[in-house]
Amino acid sequence: MMLFWMLAILVVGGILAWAAGRLNDRLPRWIAVCALGADLVLVAAVWIHNYRAVSLLESRSWLIELRWDWIPSFGASFHLAMDGLSLILLALTIFLGLVAVVASWTEVRTRVGFFHFNLLWVLAGIVGVFLAADLFLFYFFWELMLVPMYFLIGIWGHERRVPASVKFFLFTQAGGLAMLLSILALYFIHGRATGVYTFEYAALAGTPLGAAAPWVMLGFLLAFLVKAPGVPLHTWLPDAHAQAPTAGSVILAGLLLKTGAYGLIRFVLPLSPSALRAFAPFGMAIGVAGILYGAKLAFAQSDLKRMVAYTSVSHMGFVLLGIFSLDGTALQGVVLQIVCHGVSTGALFILAGAIQERLRTRELSAMGGLWGHAPRMGGAALLFALASLGLPGLGNFAAEFLILFGTFRAAPVFAVVASLGLIASTIYALSLFQRIFQGPKSAEAPFRDLGPREIGVLAALALVIIWLGLYPQPVLDTSRAAVAAIQSAAAPGRTMGIVSAHPACPAAAGPNVSPHVAGEPAGQAGRGKGGQR
Repeated sequence: MMLFWMLAILVVGGILAWAAGRLNDRLPRWIAVCALGADLVLVAAVWIHNYRAVSLLESRSWLIELRWDWIPSFGASFHLAMDGLSLILLALTIFLGLVAVVASWTEVRTRVGFFHFNLLWVLAGIVGVFLAADLFLFYFFWELMLVPMYFLIGIWGHERRVPASVKFFLFTQAGGLAMLLSILALYFIHGRATGVYTFEYAALAGTPLGAAAPWVMLGFLLAFLVKAPGVPLHTWLPDAHAQAPTAGSVILAGLLLKTGAYGLIRFVLPLSPSALRAFAPFGMAIGVAGILYGAKLAFAQSDLKRMVAYTSVSHMGFVLLGIFSLDGTALQGVVLQIVCHGVSTGALFILAGAIQERLRTRELSAMGGLWGHAPRMGGAALLFALASLGLPGLGNFAAEFLILFGTFRAAPVFAVVASLGLIASTIYALSLFQRIFQGPKSAEAPFRDLGPREIGVLAALALVIIWLGLYPQPVLDTSRAAVAAIQSAAAPGRTMGIVSAHPACPAAAGPNVSPHVAGEPAGQAGRGKGGQR
């Protein structure tokens, strides 16, 4: 039942926060903190209890699963499951959700209860996406994320919030409809072939698709590349980031983009190996284009939040490159990059929100020389700018190194071209810091430095990014089994490159991993109502 409670706490907490908003503005904030704190304790308990088991390659896929009958006549079940990959992303979701609540403590002053209702419900949708093992349930949670985020941008955003929220809604809804068509195609193809109509991911992932494989994969690709975002489907992102409140930007950059990457790893890779291998060079080209294009546009921006938004396009290009390289080391780098990008870019958006709150502008031309006014803010900005450019000793460096190392073995040309993005990121990251904190002072008026609450939030993010840079092995250990199994299913015979802290373990190269990766453990498919382990 632990998986159910992780969702229920967020859903009920959102309703309570909305109701409490009618009493005073402080209660919704504390309710959100308590709900996310409870979930964080649950995730930490699962990780600590299962760390030794999840860090070894085994034939089973799930650490915990829960299955209840939902619409049995339709073949849909309420099936939640957690493996090492979803455990890492769950921890990131709850941690960044808590950061978003505390960071926006004083920013949101109107309809505070409804704001925290939407915040907790979009997090519930993200948690559901990372846990769903039934494709109908997965689509339900995928759509659930959309509406609360639309309200977060459209109600509490900035001057052009309505066009930005509508553009976000249209792009993501169109991608979601394409994915729904692919899910239904899988459902009917599997049903006609076996006589069993089901949305169970374990069954559908192994369905022979024949000539329909490229088209089914295309529907999933459209949905996930819109969210990831991949060039040229990224155009909703800068507007949404620029207009969203600070909490919305943190969730967008740190979590919503990661649902697209997760979908590519969990669904597209094992779906149809032959169609995937044919598309892989195009996928890597999209990743490289995103790396260079995003870096170029980031450097050209005059709006602070749009500049940080385009850095997300560039960094997520590394994620796409690593996914479509089909290399085990690169895939583990992708998981680490997902976490590190969420932490470092979330911190940059928190700093951007703090600067906008103080100066009442996002224009870089109105900034300059702020280090003299706010040295603590300048120090934090320098740390996360260095993380963004991939300084050794910080998490982003380890992630990008693994991605480029793995990609070089699979596609050297793409890896060499993508490495130019490291130079470009140095240019835009140092330019960002220089334009805001160095040079002549933009104004002599007092500029308030970071307060205790803001220092606490940024210190937590800084500790995580430094820890991941110096010792990323816990994340690599936790993701290794899931990544090796996914790679084995996506590229049979190419089982090289899984990073292991246990080199003597014969399973470390991945050939013994069951190819039903994204499904249930062997022997679990027939479990009935209430199947909890």
